[in-house]
Amino acid sequence: MGINWKEYKTELFYDELISAGGRPRKPARALISYLRGLKDSEITDRKLAAELAIKTMGITFTVYSDAGNIDRDWPFDIIPRTIGAAEWSITESGLKQRLIALNHFIDDIYNDQKILKDKVIPKELILKSKNFRKQCVGMKPVGNVWAHICGTDLIRDKDGKFYVLEDNLRVPSGVSYMLENREVTKRVFPEIFADQTILPVTDYPTQLFDTLAAISPRPLDYPEVVVLTPGIYNSAYFEHAYLAQRMGAELVEGSDLVVEDDKVYMRTIHGLSPVDVIYRRIDDLFLDPETFDKDSLLGVPGLMRAWLKGNVALANAPGAGVADDKVIYTYIPDIIKYYLNENPILPNVPSYQCIEPEQLKYVLANLSELVVKPANESGGYGMLMGPQASKKQCQDFAKLIKANPRNYIAQPLISLSTTPVLCEDRVEPRHVDLRPFILQGSQQTYVTAGGLTRVAMQKGSFIVNSSQGGGSKDTWIVAE
Repeated sequence: MGINWKEYKTELFYDELISAGGRPRKPARALISYLRGLKDSEITDRKLAAELAIKTMGITFTVYSDAGNIDRDWPFDIIPRTIGAAEWSITESGLKQRLIALNHFIDDIYNDQKILKDKVIPKELILKSKNFRKQCVGMKPVGNVWAHICGTDLIRDKDGKFYVLEDNLRVPSGVSYMLENREVTKRVFPEIFADQTILPVTDYPTQLFDTLAAISPRPLDYPEVVVLTPGIYNSAYFEHAYLAQRMGAELVEGSDLVVEDDKVYMRTIHGLSPVDVIYRRIDDLFLDPETFDKDSLLGVPGLMRAWLKGNVALANAPGAGVADDKVIYTYIPDIIKYYLNENPILPNVPSYQCIEPEQLKYVLANLSELVVKPANESGGYGMLMGPQASKKQCQDFAKLIKANPRNYIAQPLISLSTTPVLCEDRVEPRHVDLRPFILQGSQQTYVTAGGLTRVAMQKGSFIVNSSQGGGSKDTWIVAE
C-alpha cells in the first residue's frame, strides 16, 4: 500500500513538504510522487538500508550521561526535506550578509570600537560578555576575518518565512552529518538523484580547505593545515576526524603541537614540522594554558603568542564568540545597518532583553508563554520552555533572571515548521530547524546548498538537538 498521504495532517503548522490543502509543495512534488509509488516492503527495505549504511560508515555521536559517555548511531530519517532553489538563493544572500556584518563587528570590537563610541550597542554589554577576550585587543587577522566558519540556525514560523534563531561562531558543529546524510540518502534513493536536479553539498571540504589555506601566514599553495581536537571523548570527535580526512589535513591534539620561537610546530617521527593554519575545535579558554586556563591539558602553551605575532592562523579566531552572545544577537539588525548600510535580508526572531527594565518586567509577568535562553549556552541547555514548564519551574527561573538579567533573553515560542517522518507504518509531522554553514575568507563567502536539518523525533517536541533525543534529515535544494 505504501505511505497514505491522505492521513498526514498539516493544518496546525507550516509543513516543508505538504501544503495545508494536502498537496505537495512544488520542490517536493517529484519526491512525493516517487514515495507514493513505493510499497510498504520497499519503504522498510530502504529504512533498513539507511540504518545499515550508518553502522557500516561508522556515523556516530556521543551523548554525555551519568552512566558515562555513550556512542550512538546517528539518528536519521530517510524522507528528505526539500527547499526550492529560488527561495534558497534569497536565504543564501541573507546568510552571507549576516556573517560579513558580524566579522566587521568583531574586528571593530577588538580595535577601534566605533560601534560602541557611537552608542549603537551599550559598551557594558561587550565588557561583561562571557566571550569577550581582552587578550585579543589590537589583533588584525588576515582580511580582518575572525569567524571563518559559522553555523546559523534557521527556523520557519507559521507564515512560512525563515527566521534566524541564533548564530554559532565559536566552534560550530554538524557539517559532517550534513555531508554523511547526503551519502546515505544517495544509497537509499539513487533513482531520485538521476531524475531531478538536487544541488550538491560535497564540495564543502574543498571550500573549507581553501578558506583555511587562504589565511596561512606563509604564501604556499598547500600550507600545513591541522584540525585541533580535544580528543576521542569529545561529542564531535567523529566530525573532527571526518573533516581532517576529507581535507587531507592532520588531526592533532594539543600534545602533538609545540611552540618554539613563537612559531607552531607539529611533532612527527621525522622531527618538528611547521604548522601554518589551525582549525581549532577547542573552546577559547582551553587553547593556551599560558594565556587562559592554566590547568588546561587540551591546548598548546604559547599558542596565543604565536597567533598574535601572525606566525600561525587560527580558525575561528579566539574572541569571535563575542558575537555569539544571545544578547548581542538582538542587536544584529542594527549591526547590519551600521556596517553595511543595508536592511537585514533574514529577520531575527522577536526577542526581549532582560537587561532592559521594562522588557524584564514583561518577561517576568509572562514566563509561562515565553522561551527564555541564557546568553552563552548551546545545545538547548539552560533554557526555560515556558509553555511546557510547571509553575514551580517558572518561579525558580524567575529567580535566576532577577539575579543576572544580563544573562538572559526571552522569545515567543515559535511554531517550528514540520516535515514528514517515517514512524513504523505511517508518516507523521515532526518539528525541524535548519543549520546551514557559511565560510568567509578574505576574498569570498560560501554557503552550503542547504544544511543540517535537525528533527525533534518525539511527537509534539520542539527540541531538535541530537544530545536531547533529536534526529536529522538530508536537505535538498531543488532546482525548479
